[in-house]
Amino acid sequence: MYGRDLDAVAPPPGHYCADCDPQLQVHVRRSTANPSSTWTELTCHSKCQLPDHLSYIWFNNNKPVGRRKYFHLRHVDAEDSYHCAIEGQERFPSPTVYAPKPPSVSVSPSGEIMEGSSVTLTCSSDANPAAHYTWYKGNRALLQGPEGIYRLSSISSGDSGVYSCKSENQYGFNSRSLQLDVRYAPKPPSVSASPSGEIMEGSSVTLTCSSDANPAAHYTWSKEDEDSPTASGQNFTITNITAEHGGKYQCEAQNTHGRSYTTFHLTVGAGKSVIIMNTIRCTLVVVLVPVLVWTLWTRMKKTLSLKSEVNEAVEMIELDNCPEDENIAAAAQTEDTEEQEDLV
Repeated sequence: MYGRDLDAVAPPPGHYCADCDPQLQVHVRRSTANPSSTWTELTCHSKCQLPDHLSYIWFNNNKPVGRRKYFHLRHVDAEDSYHCAIEGQERFPSPTVYAPKPPSVSVSPSGEIMEGSSVTLTCSSDANPAAHYTWYKGNRALLQGPEGIYRLSSISSGDSGVYSCKSENQYGFNSRSLQLDVRYAPKPPSVSASPSGEIMEGSSVTLTCSSDANPAAHYTWSKEDEDSPTASGQNFTITNITAEHGGKYQCEAQNTHGRSYTTFHLTVGAGKSVIIMNTIRCTLVVVLVPVLVWTLWTRMKKTLSLKSEVNEAVEMIELDNCPEDENIAAAAQTEDTEEQEDLV
């Protein structure tokens, strides 16, 4: 199996025949049947039928290296270049063939790249035969072709990264990389608490806010219903927590391209001392209320009993006093009668 054949551009014509332009060309044939024993064959030929007795000279980096029509190479260095000429006519050489030089890569438009814009990556390399280009992101091939132009429309944050261009022909390859840096406003941040879950009174907690942004975001913390910011920085630590620290906290992430925020609810539970006091209070309520009720009931019962005894005593006294009153009244009436009789 052989690679494709490609003729290089010819040099100025010679004078071997009147009706033919004997342009010398280097014909390249590369074997790829066995990767462990690949070789490249260079042939010096012309479109004209040249005499068989002509001798050819091969040049490697402008130095003579052989005198034959065919030149075999086991290995080609990227810095090597080859051309041929007819002996005695060295001033009419073939075009020089060589592996691609290190390519130049560029980004258009240049400068800061904003999310949502369109970007064109361009790769070009000096090579003969002409180079074939492949664009990669990481190990993933994006585009292969003879032009070396790769376009990204409506670029996103995920398109950031290192891109490399490989230029290759039958003699070898070369490559170069570039960093694509896409700028964008902060994405909606996420907030986490350490320790997580309900925070007990008297303990400490650290709230952490993070947002995907380029350039990196600046963070500001604020508490619900408070006008001024509570703190700044990605981490916000609260020590010796009280019940007043509970509530909603807002984290705002901001850079030069925009801002975004999220809300986190901090739940504060009663501490051990508060629990103990509440337990004591509940115990006192449970124990003392029945005792108080019983005491009041007992006192009320005694009061009612005493009132009943007093009433009975009064009634007895009244009953005991009634006969005497009647006798006194009768005696008084008798005396009155006697006095009236004496007057008569």
